[in-house]
Amino acid sequence: MEDSQKAQKDILLPGSIIVASLLIAGALVYNVGARNLAPQEANLVDIVSDKDLTDDDVILGSAGAPVTIVEFGDYQCPFCGRFFTDVEPRLREDYIKTGKARMVYRDFAFLGPESVDAAMASQCAAEQKAFWSFHDALYAAEVKDGVEHNGNLNEQLFKTIASGLKLDRALFDNCLSSKKYFKEIEKDYNDGIAAGVRGTPATYVNGKMISGAASYDSFKSAVDEALKSVK
Repeated sequence: MEDSQKAQKDILLPGSIIVASLLIAGALVYNVGARNLAPQEANLVDIVSDKDLTDDDVILGSAGAPVTIVEFGDYQCPFCGRFFTDVEPRLREDYIKTGKARMVYRDFAFLGPESVDAAMASQCAAEQKAFWSFHDALYAAEVKDGVEHNGNLNEQLFKTIASGLKLDRALFDNCLSSKKYFKEIEKDYNDGIAAGVRGTPATYVNGKMISGAASYDSFKSAVDEALKSVK
């Protein structure tokens, strides 16, 4: 995966989203509960369409690809991990490397402090154009560990990954310790709530949502349909 990663572009573009939510037992998606957060379709499209990639989104693939895939994820979320291992590699190979699609990841760090810390660390890596490599390493570590809330997504791990990616450690460590991106994540939390984003993984293909840990075939169908509509 690292070889294909190097072939892609890290382009800074809007950012991380964190949502406090309730776990709906047995579902393949974690959902926000207690409040009426029914999505407003126009707002969702505004946030996840290819016309609204700004600020600090990071694009994987060609900036001019006709299909945009936007994932809202949490590094502790087991179903996000399933998407990362079972679906994302095939999307990268079949659509992103071929220039048919591009991908954006937005932090939806609702599972607690470790999720927030991991999201901030990934933004620090993005400063050195290493977001996607860092993203991959975080998910690989969490999937291998397989346990939420056990402290494995910690400063030591983040710095180990940064060293492995040959990042400037002084810059990275200072960014990490300063919690530089906390306010941004807080802001993006409010933006997500306003847009009606409800849980992870929530993935959009040219603005159309695929909720939960759907199969690769589901994503293939959605991307192929989107490609037909833009021709």
